[in-house]
Amino acid sequence: MEKHLWKHIQHVKSKGPLVHNMTNYVVMNNTANALLAVGASPIMAHAKSEVSDMVALADASVINIGTLDEYWSEAMLLAAETAQTLGKPWVLDPVGAGASPFRDKILRKLLDFNPTVIKGNASEIMALAQANQETTKGVDSMAESNEAIDAANVLAKTHGALICISGAEDIITDTTQTVHIANGTPLMTKVTGMGCTASALIGAFIGIVEDKVEAVAAAMTLLGIAGQLAEKQSEGPASLQLHLIDKLYALSEKEYYHYLKLSRS
Repeated sequence: MEKHLWKHIQHVKSKGPLVHNMTNYVVMNNTANALLAVGASPIMAHAKSEVSDMVALADASVINIGTLDEYWSEAMLLAAETAQTLGKPWVLDPVGAGASPFRDKILRKLLDFNPTVIKGNASEIMALAQANQETTKGVDSMAESNEAIDAANVLAKTHGALICISGAEDIITDTTQTVHIANGTPLMTKVTGMGCTASALIGAFIGIVEDKVEAVAAAMTLLGIAGQLAEKQSEGPASLQLHLIDKLYALSEKEYYHYLKLSRS
């Protein structure tokens, strides 16, 4: 797998996949800039009158429920249904799963449309699988990534999805294989929307990379390594965010493979 990851990163840069994002107000600018930095093209569209057209146009869609409301929930369900009907890959980011009955109701409906990838922190994945309803604090995880592997496998089996658990260690599983990624830095948790950025990047990769496990691994390692290198130039969270975008744009193959920390089980 490892030898293919840089090829996928370059493939995204050269092909410029179009990623349709239905994401939250907090992170739109961050995720759009990150997608541009890796070579993808972002589009942010939430209107029910056009969302089906956008899903059809894009290489992949990302549905992030961070700032969910009644209108957006209807548009998101329409987008997910369209993606399933057209066979288009899409990412579900279940931000704050388990935090409210409204949020969980919409997530249950979204899961009916079988996302290609579900990306969330350990608490969100566990809540989504109804493995533990008491471990979510807002959008922050109260559990470690490895605690959510069983819940991730339940989701993967039930919905045919690839699950990515984000955290100090990122874990990717489809029940047949598990990938562990130890890249990143704790300082990234001090910048809002890093998990949302990861979901957006996953959208770019699954849109044009056939092997979805490798696609998600490429996206997560790219972000983690860029964060590690950005920290070396940063004085705190604000400058980390600035340097991270630069590193996503200018990361070299030599740097990538020097810092890559990936294992499989």
